[in-house]
Amino acid sequence: MAAKDFIVAIELGSSKVTGIAGKKNLDGSISVLAVVKEDSSSFIRKGIVYNINQTVQCIANIVKKLSSSLKSEIAQVYVGVGGQSIRSVKNVIVKDLPNDTIVSQDMVNELMDINRNMSYQDQEILDAATQEYKVDNQFQLDPVGIQCGRLEGNFLNILWRKTFYRNLNKCFDTAEVAIAEMYLAPLALADCVLSDAERRSGCVLVDLGADTTTVSVYYKNILRHLAVIPLGGNNITKDIASLQMDEPTAEKMKLKYGCAYTDNNDIDNSLMLPIDAERSVESRKFIEIVEGRLQEIIENVWYQVPSEYADRLLGGIILTGGGANMKDIDKAFRNHTHIEKIRIAKFVNQTITSNNPDITAHNGMMNTVLGLLVKGDMNCAGEETPENVDLFSGEKTAKAGPKTADLHQNPRTPGEMSPGVVQTEAEKIKAEEQRRKAAEEAAKREAEEAARLEEEQKKERKSMKNRMARFKNWVDKFIKEPDE
Repeated sequence: MAAKDFIVAIELGSSKVTGIAGKKNLDGSISVLAVVKEDSSSFIRKGIVYNINQTVQCIANIVKKLSSSLKSEIAQVYVGVGGQSIRSVKNVIVKDLPNDTIVSQDMVNELMDINRNMSYQDQEILDAATQEYKVDNQFQLDPVGIQCGRLEGNFLNILWRKTFYRNLNKCFDTAEVAIAEMYLAPLALADCVLSDAERRSGCVLVDLGADTTTVSVYYKNILRHLAVIPLGGNNITKDIASLQMDEPTAEKMKLKYGCAYTDNNDIDNSLMLPIDAERSVESRKFIEIVEGRLQEIIENVWYQVPSEYADRLLGGIILTGGGANMKDIDKAFRNHTHIEKIRIAKFVNQTITSNNPDITAHNGMMNTVLGLLVKGDMNCAGEETPENVDLFSGEKTAKAGPKTADLHQNPRTPGEMSPGVVQTEAEKIKAEEQRRKAAEEAAKREAEEAARLEEEQKKERKSMKNRMARFKNWVDKFIKEPDE
């Protein structure tokens, strides 16, 4: 029987593209209906689309396979945005006000709009996290209703290279897969693996991926810093491969023997680890290679934590992603950062039911795509797939579904969107068209008003000229009368 009400999310990762479909139940839990994965190492690097054609084909395959499992067309999908070059930049907008002005919501919205319209070379603003407002000399989270003479907005702008942003949108447009919503993957992940207490008291979320490591810093329930480090588990694998072996063999050795931290006294100098039937490597040498690269990753993670929050992390460090499965990874982080409170988030906080081994493994590798699934709130089901139809024949089996541009006919303002939601390129283009039309109409009104004022001034000048002429005639006539 075809599923008629479900949500679909797609995560484009460095090692694999994952598509997942799930149904939200009345009790708040989610039942996973289908999971599809495809290798992406040849066309996605460090979370970035590099080969558009291969990515388009992969997305189309993912959607077709999900449609086959669900026996239903997929009308739209939720997409995660992440990968290299995502970074956060602080920005301050100041507005001087007349003394004793009471701050209104419109004033706050104006600061947000000014910040959103900031221009960064080759960078796209994906989201803007409000840090706090400074009302005269006092910091406030909500300044509305407070009397002041100076209002300052502190924002954290999350940027991504425009090329990467456009390529991602182009891939889904070309694959004819409509985007219901784009989410910042690190924020969707944080919402699903962090507790309110951790985000409020201060914590660092570290997502250890294949090609990248994402660092998110929270304090007082606000995102304070976001960065993506171009290092991940694959770097360790490549270092092991330098021992003259292919990467698949190096990956197997990493998973079997890899350990994040080994006390020097526990190393057996006589132990040899087999590479194949004929070769082996010294245990100490293997440990030095693995721990050397991992130490570099941890150092880069800790470097990303702003100094003003380094001693405020009462919530500790939360590790997730595939790299968090390495033995004693928590000891390695504790040894370098001296943060005692370290938790490994192997699954999301929500109740997820599934028979799929990728979900039931609870190894942290599905947390991001599950976070995207949790965010979904629009039905992604399309028409029921007719029976006895080959979904992979390349022929259209049903009329085309909606396009991304059709889903948001009226572009939303940043204030209308939830934190972490990214406008699609189609929505941005529509919003820009509306702004341009509004500017043109405003310019036209101004021109018409200027023309009207000019016409009134001309009439006034002409009237004044006539009055002066009449007055002059009267004076001339008055002067002449006595002489007569």
